[in-house]
Amino acid sequence: MHGTRPLAWPHALALALVAFLLFAAAGEPPYRVLQRYQPGGDGGWDYVTVDGDGKRLFVSRSTRVQVLSLADGSLLGEIQDTPGVHGIALAPDLHKGFTSNGRDSSVTVFNLSTLAPIGRIDVQANRPDAILYEPVTHRVFTFNGGSANATAIDGATGKVVGHVALGGRPEFAVHDGRGHVFVNIEDKSELVRFDPKTLAVSARWSLAPGEEPSGLALDRAHRRLFSVCDNQKMIVMDADKGTVLATLPIGSGVDGAAYDPERGLAFASCGQGVLTVVREESPTKFEVVENDSTQRTARTVALDDATHKLYLPAASFGPAPAPTAETPRPRPPMVPGSFSVLVVGR
Repeated sequence: MHGTRPLAWPHALALALVAFLLFAAAGEPPYRVLQRYQPGGDGGWDYVTVDGDGKRLFVSRSTRVQVLSLADGSLLGEIQDTPGVHGIALAPDLHKGFTSNGRDSSVTVFNLSTLAPIGRIDVQANRPDAILYEPVTHRVFTFNGGSANATAIDGATGKVVGHVALGGRPEFAVHDGRGHVFVNIEDKSELVRFDPKTLAVSARWSLAPGEEPSGLALDRAHRRLFSVCDNQKMIVMDADKGTVLATLPIGSGVDGAAYDPERGLAFASCGQGVLTVVREESPTKFEVVENDSTQRTARTVALDDATHKLYLPAASFGPAPAPTAETPRPRPPMVPGSFSVLVVGR
């Protein structure tokens, strides 16, 4: 996850104007904020995860995970004691969920039905960030920003079965359901592919001209990867050959990506307050079709494939306090009660 950075409001307004003109030309309604879920409580956030089967949304909140109803945003429960939680991975076939806890380098295992914690795993690495369940091997992978590797965990037993040396700081990851895992390497501006069974790296591809990738999405049918980068670019890559197929402009402050297979659309959630929408015209042609206004800080995203709605957490922040010798770059404080999850759709 990238940190909060200064964002350009005039640029966001210009993108919104371009979006309006694109909508008018295409005859399609734009994506817009339909609802705002307000679960309450203090704490920041990182990733969100949609549970399509259970019609729930899992939202990381610093020390706990809030579980909301997809239908109305009501708070269904919380998973407590997840210090520095970043991501949530769901394993419906095992009836379990897993959280990556960056502060104590652990994974919390919980019952997917009751949300009750049922175990804690030491990932044997530093600062796990993204987390992924790979259904072919039934393994859970944490991507450890402090160790430049990934930890492989047997989802059924909770035992650590090995590590994957990634050669850099990992960000988000996806799997293709065919025995491959793909992960962005932020500090190397690369994308790594590895085998979740053997834990061997099988490819390392440059994302140039993209720099500092974060969010990643996959079109499994056409084997296309969508990597969103800090220099305001989305890189579209062939998932088998590693060739760059397209470079597209996106908003600033990006941290999340999603792909809607039914509509053939890729999304970049940008913290400046813009959702960039890319249409896959064909397996070799891609274009930006929308830049929609969301909210400043709405930088991570999850997609509900069934409803085509997107969920983006956001909050308001006050002015940063004066710097001190102990804190030369203080972060602005979150406005109490301002946290919400934006429901975005057409």
